[in-house]
Amino acid sequence: MIRTQIYLTKEEMTGIERLAAIRGHKNSAVIRQAIDEFLQRQDPRDRLTRLRTGRGLWRDRNDLPDVRKLREEFDRF
Repeated sequence: MIRTQIYLTKEEMTGIERLAAIRGHKNSAVIRQAIDEFLQRQDPRDRLTRLRTGRGLWRDRNDLPDVRKLREEFDRF
């Protein structure tokens, strides 16, 4: 691992300390996990996979409005 230093606000440090205490981890482990998750979400190579995973997610829901009718209402104005 490579050692680095960063500046955090009091609120950020308090949040990290709270999560670390709840999970029984060190502050550094919580920070590394947050960075790993951020980098994974920002990786453009994984975007297509995430889009395909979400495809059809609400297909079986019947409590959502009809998008075609909504679009027709918008188009009238």
